[in-house]
Amino acid sequence: METPSDREMGLFDHLDELRRRIISGLAGILIAAIAVSFFINDIVEYILLRPAIEAGLRLQNLRPFGQAFLYFKLIFICGFILGFPWVLWNLWRFVAPGLYEHERRWARQITAWTSICFLVGVLFAYVGMIPSMMAFAKSFGSSRIENIIDVNEYLGFFATVIVASGLIFELPMIMYVLARAGIVTPTFLSTYRRHAIIVILIIAAVLTPTPDPINQLFFATPLYVLYELSIVISKFAVKRRAAATGELQ
Repeated sequence: METPSDREMGLFDHLDELRRRIISGLAGILIAAIAVSFFINDIVEYILLRPAIEAGLRLQNLRPFGQAFLYFKLIFICGFILGFPWVLWNLWRFVAPGLYEHERRWARQITAWTSICFLVGVLFAYVGMIPSMMAFAKSFGSSRIENIIDVNEYLGFFATVIVASGLIFELPMIMYVLARAGIVTPTFLSTYRRHAIIVILIIAAVLTPTPDPINQLFFATPLYVLYELSIVISKFAVKRRAAATGELQ
């Protein structure tokens, strides 16, 4: 009969394993940040500043060591983004001993797809959302007011959009896991679609760095598309769960 890992772990063993996985995940982020630091000048010039420059916005530094802090913060942000798949891998390695063999198979796939979804969300924000937001920031308002933005404020906006988009794109995988575990169903998601739309608008209003409705729409639209995609994926997950249950019986 299929059972979880033969070696039963006590509380302190679990805590020790959790500690090791947390340290390993943080070490991965640190190593990624160190690697990024060798290319930080190119990242600033050709990645960070590019959307603002192409939109015609002017950036300025208002602090004595503002550019130094800018570089350090950007190194950490890039390290987190690049190290995020490694953090997920360590999370999977922590929970793996308590899973059955068929659960381990789909958990490994979920780990890979979750990493891909996060990186796709980051890319979507950089290619689609940020340029549109910068263009709107440039064109909106009085022509008598010149838009000169503090570069550290710009980095905060940039990082918020990038990371939030990456996390938002995890929604289909989260729904897959919940549906596979039997916690949610496609019927439940379809029934509460209107409630979900309200929640999506609230989330967009909270996460959007600026209060204007146009930028909030940039957040809300992909969220709604991802919600509809989650319904389709949950149907697939339910079928896979039923097939796996049938195999075990």
